Amino acid sequence: MASPAPLDRAALERSVAPFGFSRNLPQEAYTSKAVLNWELRHLYESAWVCVGRADDLAQPGDYRAIRIGDDGIILGRDDVGTLRGFYNVCSHRAHELIEPGQCTSSRHLRCAYHGWTYNLDGSLKVAPRASDLPGFDPAVFGLPPARVELWHGWVFVNASGDAPPLADWVGDLEEIVAPYAPERLRLGAEKTYDVATNWKLIHENYHECYHCPTIHPQLCRVSPPDSGVNIDRSGAWIGGSMSLAEHAVTMSMNGASNGAMLPGLSTEQRRKLEYYAVLPNIFISLHPDYVLTHRIEPVEPGRTRIECQWLFPPEAFEKENFSPDYAFEFWDLTNLQDWKAIESVHRGVSSRGYRPGPLAPKEDAVYRFVTRIARAYLDGGISLAAPAPAALR
Repeated sequence: MASPAPLDRAALERSVAPFGFSRNLPQEAYTSKAVLNWELRHLYESAWVCVGRADDLAQPGDYRAIRIGDDGIILGRDDVGTLRGFYNVCSHRAHELIEPGQCTSSRHLRCAYHGWTYNLDGSLKVAPRASDLPGFDPAVFGLPPARVELWHGWVFVNASGDAPPLADWVGDLEEIVAPYAPERLRLGAEKTYDVATNWKLIHENYHECYHCPTIHPQLCRVSPPDSGVNIDRSGAWIGGSMSLAEHAVTMSMNGASNGAMLPGLSTEQRRKLEYYAVLPNIFISLHPDYVLTHRIEPVEPGRTRIECQWLFPPEAFEKENFSPDYAFEFWDLTNLQDWKAIESVHRGVSSRGYRPGPLAPKEDAVYRFVTRIARAYLDGGISLAAPAPAALR
C-alpha cells in the first residue's frame, strides 16, 4: 500500500485546488528532514533518476559508485562494453565494493573487507575459503543487479526496481527531444553548484520566467520573458518552449553562437528554446546549437547539489576558434542570479511568517509541478498521467 508523506492532508489539498485558487506547498515540504527522507524513498528511489552521461563510463572495466536515497549503486561497463548496474553490496557481509562517489577501472570488482571478487558481469569469481562451506554454490552469490537504462546518452537508474519502463516515464517527451540527438553531443563545459535551498524550489524557479524581468536582464535581451508556452503530455515531466529574440540565434550574452547549429532541426525549432524537467532530478534545456542540463541532488532540506553540463555537437569542436564560453558564461551568470533568489526564498519559507501563497497567471508550469508533487505526497509516488490543467477559471 502506498505511504503518504508526513504532511497535513488539508494543506496538500489546497495545493491541488484549481489553478488560480491553489496555494503553494506547506512549509514542512521545504524544511522537514522527515519529508526529505520520504521524498528520497518515494520520489527518488522509486523513480527513474538521471545519474550522468554514458560517456562518463567509456571503457570496459570503468565503474563508479553512486547513491540514490539509501541505495548504493555501482555503474560500469562489462568486458564487452555493455552498461550494467549492481547494488553496491558484497554478497558476503554487505561491505561496499566501491566507496560512494569513487571511480575505478579494473578487470574485476574486489571487496576490500574479505576479498570476495566479482567479474564485470557481476558473477562471483573468488570467495576465499568459501569452498569449505558445504554445498556452497558461487552462482548463487553474484552481485544483485540494479535497473539501468540509457536515454539519448543519459544514464537512468531505478533503485527500487519497480518503476514503469523508462520509455513510459519520459513518454511524449521523446518526440520533442529526439530531433536534437543529444546522444551524439560531447561535453564542452561543466560546473557543480552547492545551493542553500530546497530542491523543489529549484524546480519551481526553472518553470517560470515571471521573475526574469526582475533578475535576468541579460536573458531578457535574447529571449522575450513572456514568450513561454507550456504543454501537457504523457510522462513524468513538465515544461514547454520560449522564443528567441529577433536578433538572437541562441542564448548567449549577445545572442550570437560560437558553436555549430544542431543538424536536423526545423526552421521553427531553430527559433525557439525548449525547457523540460524530467522528474525528479534533471532539467534538459534544448538550444539550436547546444544542450544544457541541470542534475538535481538533494543533500539536506535546505541544501542541494546541482551539476550542470553544456553539450555541443561534434561539428563545433572542429571549428578552429570554438570555445564553449559563450554558452557557459551566459548560463553560469543566470544560474547565480537564480541561486541568490531561491536561497532567499528558502530562508523565507523557513520563517514562522511563511504562509503558502497563490500562483500568478504566468506560473502555470509551477502549478503543474506543485500539483504533481502534492499528488505524489498524497498518493505515495509520482504519477505518469499528464499534470492537472493550468488554465485560469
